[in-house]
Amino acid sequence: MFQDILAAIPLGFFLAFLLGPVFFVLLETAAIKGFRAAISFDVGVIFADIIFLLIAYLSTTKLLNSIKDDPALFIFGGGILVTYGIIQFVQNKRVLQHEEVPEIQKLNKRDYLGLAAKGFLLNFINIGVLGFWLGLIIVFGPQLEMETDRMVIFFGSVLGTYLIIDIFKILAAKKLNQKLTPGRIYNVKKAISILLIIFGIFLVAQGLIPQEINQIQNQIDNITPESGAYIQYFE
Repeated sequence: MFQDILAAIPLGFFLAFLLGPVFFVLLETAAIKGFRAAISFDVGVIFADIIFLLIAYLSTTKLLNSIKDDPALFIFGGGILVTYGIIQFVQNKRVLQHEEVPEIQKLNKRDYLGLAAKGFLLNFINIGVLGFWLGLIIVFGPQLEMETDRMVIFFGSVLGTYLIIDIFKILAAKKLNQKLTPGRIYNVKKAISILLIIFGIFLVAQGLIPQEINQIQNQIDNITPESGAYIQYFE
């Protein structure tokens, strides 16, 4: 059991630093809305990961492979990301910038639930995450002899490590609030919106021109062979 935990820690650390929409929105939430808001968002993200893990574990490999490579799902998820990014970008333009230095926003229970739902949906619409967890099940499942207890400990340790690293990221991002001016907040939100649009376009391209995208990913794999198996999926 201890060996399974040790093997899971580096994977959880790597997962926490995958550059994707969730990564940037988490840092934005921490800097602007505070620690508890970012934790609520992160809980939603992890809940989506747990659902993907259950799907990957309980379903057959053949079924999952057909689902994860379905172009329509990539186009659908990417379209949602692009739409969300554009809406956020337009809304940010309409926000009046005040001269006062912003304070951490005070939120109620409904706001926290909304942030958790946002984290869940933002992670869940990225079909690449399903492929990521499927890949881990295929790679590490046989090494764990597909024993339920060992699988729970291993992947629980992966998500636990991911959460712990995220807490440190949140604390670091929260300190940025002291240096945020309304203009900087506007620029941060604008940058996040643009990144969401870029990630969405990448997913749509994955559905429309999968061969070309796979060639790019293979070139990346050749440059970084050790981590190439995971870079292709954004978290």
